[in-house]
Amino acid sequence: MSERAQLETSLSSAIRALTAESEQIGRIFARQHSLGANDFQALLRIMVADSAGEPTTAGRLAASLGLTSAAMTYLVDRMVASGHIRREPDPHDRRRLTLHYDARGMELAREFFGPLGELTHETLSGFSDEDLATTGNVLDALIEAMVRYSAEFEG
Repeated sequence: MSERAQLETSLSSAIRALTAESEQIGRIFARQHSLGANDFQALLRIMVADSAGEPTTAGRLAASLGLTSAAMTYLVDRMVASGHIRREPDPHDRRRLTLHYDARGMELAREFFGPLGELTHETLSGFSDEDLATTGNVLDALIEAMVRYSAEFEG
């Protein structure tokens, strides 16, 4: 195996391990807050969409989670009632509602994930800005590849 192939294999293994650990931490958070697996996945996707400045809708969320419209309505209603998320009118189309993390949900997430953020910051402080920029570029490219790949199955 070439050195390049070994590096790619090692990187792929590390990403799979990171994903597995991330999923485990998500399950712990969900269990501590009486959230189902779909609830947590919905929260995660809403946070990612909000962070990207592209709020999601219940319809897009249902499609990404593979849920029916009725199941998504039930999930969103529960998550709104529990204070994890809120609905807001879409500024571009007032007939649509977008989903956002609510202050209570964000507070719970910060309480749980704050220590992980501190550990992450501490860990990353040992790397140069150049290393972090390169890693960010690699991860962005891999995310884009996964988005392209999953799109082949969805449409």
